[in-house]
Amino acid sequence: MYVTKMIENKREANRKQVFKVLCYFLHCSVERIMTRGVVLFAFSLLYIIEVQGLQHVFALHGKDLHLDVKEPFKLVKQTDVFSWKFNSNANIVKHVLNSEPDVSDNYKGRVESFGPSYSLLLKNVQHSDSGDYTAIVSVQSDKKVAEYKVIVQDPVTPADLTVHLVSNNSDSCNLTVTCSTVDYNISSSFRCDAQHCSHADKNNLNTTGNVSSLKVYLHQDTIFCNHSNQVSWNQTMKVLKSYCDIKTDSSGATIIAASTSVLSFLTLSITLCVIMKCKGRRGNQENTIYAVPEEVTQGQTQSQTPSGHESL
Repeated sequence: MYVTKMIENKREANRKQVFKVLCYFLHCSVERIMTRGVVLFAFSLLYIIEVQGLQHVFALHGKDLHLDVKEPFKLVKQTDVFSWKFNSNANIVKHVLNSEPDVSDNYKGRVESFGPSYSLLLKNVQHSDSGDYTAIVSVQSDKKVAEYKVIVQDPVTPADLTVHLVSNNSDSCNLTVTCSTVDYNISSSFRCDAQHCSHADKNNLNTTGNVSSLKVYLHQDTIFCNHSNQVSWNQTMKVLKSYCDIKTDSSGATIIAASTSVLSFLTLSITLCVIMKCKGRRGNQENTIYAVPEEVTQGQTQSQTPSGHESL
């Protein structure tokens, strides 16, 4: 009995030891999995926040650029500092509590920073101003309250729109339209007849790149070529039918005119006939009305004459 109890106690101890070992490994595994998951999640969240926080801004060369700070903050102590930086290291302007903004020498005369939000106004932007602009509040640690990627672009140039007549007859004409810039070229075929113009092939009429885009479209008999980027837009247009020698169908016009004249004549004739017929009916009715009394009078005279009293 004693031996049996000892064996059972030993087995129970072994089971507990095995359970502890299993729990240890499971706990470690779970911790490792959770730790790695948390790290990956935090990294992904940080990446999403950074991507969403960075705003792309396109500025027209030679114009002014205005950047806002949308996240509210407040400078409380004299040691609190707010600053705008270019490409993370070059200071543009710095604010300290109850002090005038300190503008860097490279930006004096070109930068203003004002208002309770410390927004930034950069005047007469140049291509060298393209880059990352960061607003940082330094209290106990640095905190980004705004971040922009600025891209300065030139206004687009007018597109070169050419129309070449390929074939022409009295009914229709075929043309080749080419819209081109320094970077892009679009060429396509069109067909015009007396009524309208249409796209004659399946060539793509749009092209887009990193800098600008080019688009060709047809409206009625006019071809348009649009050249644009993020800050400007230019349009060139030409009337396609002016390049064609399409004759209108004169015989058809003559037939229509003749038909219209005949129809008008028939309408007028029918109207006159109806009017004359109505007048004739009215005249007969009037004669009948006046003729009845006259016949009655004559009848009376004839009836009275044989008696010999009235006639005498």
